[in-house]
Amino acid sequence: MTGQSPRHAIVIASGGLDSTTLAYWLADRGSKLTLLSFDYGQRHRKELQYAERIASRLDARHEIVDLSGLGRLLTGSALTDPGVQVPDGHYTAASMRSTVVPNRNTIMLSVAVAVAVSSGADAVAFGAHSGDHAIYPDCRTSFFDQFAAATKAANEGFLAEGFELLAPFTDLAKADIVEIGRQVGVPFEDTWSCYKGGEKHCGTCGTCTERIEAFSLAGVTDPTDYATASTAVTQ
Repeated sequence: MTGQSPRHAIVIASGGLDSTTLAYWLADRGSKLTLLSFDYGQRHRKELQYAERIASRLDARHEIVDLSGLGRLLTGSALTDPGVQVPDGHYTAASMRSTVVPNRNTIMLSVAVAVAVSSGADAVAFGAHSGDHAIYPDCRTSFFDQFAAATKAANEGFLAEGFELLAPFTDLAKADIVEIGRQVGVPFEDTWSCYKGGEKHCGTCGTCTERIEAFSLAGVTDPTDYATASTAVTQ
């Protein structure tokens, strides 16, 4: 996580802990930011409101890409198919496979690269971390390396000088990201993780479980209001 900072980074921003910390980390290093969010018909569309809050705090441009029509075709995922229940439990559980949205990160990264080319940005940044690897193939370092190579081949002669695909958290745990967020002043209360998209974080789905665990392991106070009272005991 060293080296020269990008001049202008397109950050794929979900409104969650990882992408928000990434945005603040880049801003702390002096990068101009454009936050790019996606409405792909996710049941937790509420996250887009949080991405907007973060963009406002950072005084960054924020764009929401409407892929809701595509989302209707992505059946079988608990995030886009109302007939599939969001599972509770930890990300290590096999049940979390139902939260995979086919090719999601590839689609988002492809759009972000196109925006980068059009705007002259010299980086696309994505906040995947090591905890995602087991369930999500398109969060692994091998995927990013191959996508970066394909990006350079597909846009030869059009990418900004020194263009990079940045995924600096891929070898870090969620707790590490919380600690980085603390250091760069992330307003954790203005981030959203829950896949169920209710009035409050449910406290039981995979992303909530991971969030609770990360704050606890990092020794950072969790400001999240969880619907399930029992989660407070574990913090």
